[in-house]
Amino acid sequence: MPQALYEEVQCKTALTRVRGMAFGWSLNPYRGCTHGCHYCFARSTHFFYDLNADEEFSSIVFVKANIADVLRLELSAPSWRRHRVVIGTATDPYQPIEGKYRLTHDALEAFLAFRTPVSIITKSSLVVRDADILAELAMSLGCTVNFSITTLERTLWRELEPGTAPPEQRLRAMQRLAALGVHTGVLLAPIIPGLTATKENLESVARAAAEHNACFLAANVLNLGVGVKEHFLQYLRTEHPGLLGTYRQLYPGRYAADRYTEPLYDYVTLLQQRYALDKRELTHSPRPEPEQLPLGIM
Repeated sequence: MPQALYEEVQCKTALTRVRGMAFGWSLNPYRGCTHGCHYCFARSTHFFYDLNADEEFSSIVFVKANIADVLRLELSAPSWRRHRVVIGTATDPYQPIEGKYRLTHDALEAFLAFRTPVSIITKSSLVVRDADILAELAMSLGCTVNFSITTLERTLWRELEPGTAPPEQRLRAMQRLAALGVHTGVLLAPIIPGLTATKENLESVARAAAEHNACFLAANVLNLGVGVKEHFLQYLRTEHPGLLGTYRQLYPGRYAADRYTEPLYDYVTLLQQRYALDKRELTHSPRPEPEQLPLGIM
């Protein structure tokens, strides 16, 4: 991976209103991400900076240097109703540069001071640095940490997510936070057709989540938006050319067809029940385990 360039910017707003999701507000201290996950849906956000969704997404990172100050102003406004805020919806708030800038840490302090519950999405074990403040948030306001894990298979992990912490480190970080009372769980996000979408892989992640005291398991299937699709198909051409035909069938547009995704979600629901990982609202209703998973899953 190319060496990253970090550019400090001044943001005008910190909180972003979110429509059509299960949450209403998000916060992203960084734009771009050195984790370099080939499937990352946020790659397309670099188009707003006239940059590409390929190497520039993972090598040019914008640092919102003043985000904590702006956040405090927004949280102190009389109109703020202490809505839950999700941190890391676009890029990982604990990617390595957070060790230097501490923007996520400072934002958590602001949320605690202004009594606002939070959820975090990350692939990083750096989150344990903030274990004390996360535990305090969990005790008084509500705090959930979602660890994104796609596979435990080390060769595939390194290939798909070249800049991330090993999945075993993420599991240990989750276990440590759970011991402190933080609501933690695993996101099988995304499930990748032909690569991670096997019963064996999905169950291995679910089993490991339960063994490391996760409260929940959730999932979504890969979606390929503009820019992301082109990047991911190029990755397949290089590493897995035999899957290109399958992807042409599965992804005529951004999303795979329901006939493919529904059995996957059914199987995740079964795993939630099997390993008692349903301690949050389920998105999909329980159904019998499918006898055979559909095209491209193996």
